[in-house]
Amino acid sequence: MIVRGAIAAIAALLVGAQVVRNAAVLEFAGDKPAVAARFWSDHPATELSLGMTRIAEATRQQRPVEPAAFAMIADASAKEPLAPEPYLVRGVRAQLAGDDETAQRAFEEAQWRDPRSLPAAYFLADRYLRAGDIGRGLHQVAVLARLSPSGASMIGPYLATYAGNRSNWPALRTLFRSEPDLAEPVLTALATNIATVPAVLALADPRRELRGVPWLPPLLTTLTGAGQYAEARALWGQATGASQPDAPLLYDASFRDKASPPPFNWALASSEVGLAERQPGGGLHIVFYGQEDGILASQLLLLRPGRYRLSMRLLGDAARAGTLDWSIWCDKAAAPIASVTLPQAAAHGWQFAVPADCPAQWLKLSGASSDISQQTDLTIGGLKLEKENPGA
Repeated sequence: MIVRGAIAAIAALLVGAQVVRNAAVLEFAGDKPAVAARFWSDHPATELSLGMTRIAEATRQQRPVEPAAFAMIADASAKEPLAPEPYLVRGVRAQLAGDDETAQRAFEEAQWRDPRSLPAAYFLADRYLRAGDIGRGLHQVAVLARLSPSGASMIGPYLATYAGNRSNWPALRTLFRSEPDLAEPVLTALATNIATVPAVLALADPRRELRGVPWLPPLLTTLTGAGQYAEARALWGQATGASQPDAPLLYDASFRDKASPPPFNWALASSEVGLAERQPGGGLHIVFYGQEDGILASQLLLLRPGRYRLSMRLLGDAARAGTLDWSIWCDKAAAPIASVTLPQAAAHGWQFAVPADCPAQWLKLSGASSDISQQTDLTIGGLKLEKENPGA
């Protein structure tokens, strides 16, 4: 809901919006109405600017507006009947007095005179939505988005508040069909709140593939953050084509899939810690700078309780690989379940156990700095994660 407190800000923004004919008034009316008044005090542009300045100042200072300010606006309206500003002021005045019907008519008159009036669209959106006229209200929101710089991204969170109510979904679907640019910021805003996650899939265009949509990563983050791991994995699988029933324990162990997003695919670093990149033909190339601790690669797993074994091959600077290790973490845990250096994992494999109270786990490849930093350059290949049989 657009709050009434924003009326003062909008009123202030109206100052200087007039088109004037006289050169002196053109120069001074918007920013210096008092100076413009010296040139032509009863010019409609001067009266509009000076009157609205006084209204804005009184509103900001929370004091009554002087009747003379409204008299100036009224006089300007008589001289410039097609100017929208007097009707905006009339609407604001009626709205502050609690006369919403008069305010609505005034704002509609302002928009009729200037269809590109951002304040008119703003006030009409507020009025229609507060009155429960969702269709016309959302239409004005769309107008507001078209007229405003970065309008779609600015309006997205606002529209998301309406998407929380299922009864508004049909009107929003209609809006998105006519204004597709508004859909993405709204869906992205909805995707960041677990309470509005159902609205994302209900309002998303069913004809569009999920792969690559901008709201998918925040939606996955929201679901996993709420502990809804199976739901997140199923949605990720739908988007990527990686079906759940026959999914491997470790996705893309050969490091070939560059398209599917984390967290159920690899998140690879390119930072002050180092570089992790997929090799042509498979394998993970690691360059660890050795100056800062940090994570180079990670993936979220959904392993069942039990024992597991990770194996791999190590190519390149194995002598310095002791500064790199694999670790397994329960999601949201402060410490790992287990860890192993890369040389140990390559030589003997790595066995670890997942406890019963650990429904999701992070597999992380990290580097640890030392007093004498040394760069490490190596490649990991043949990575495999298997579940061990009991008693083996």
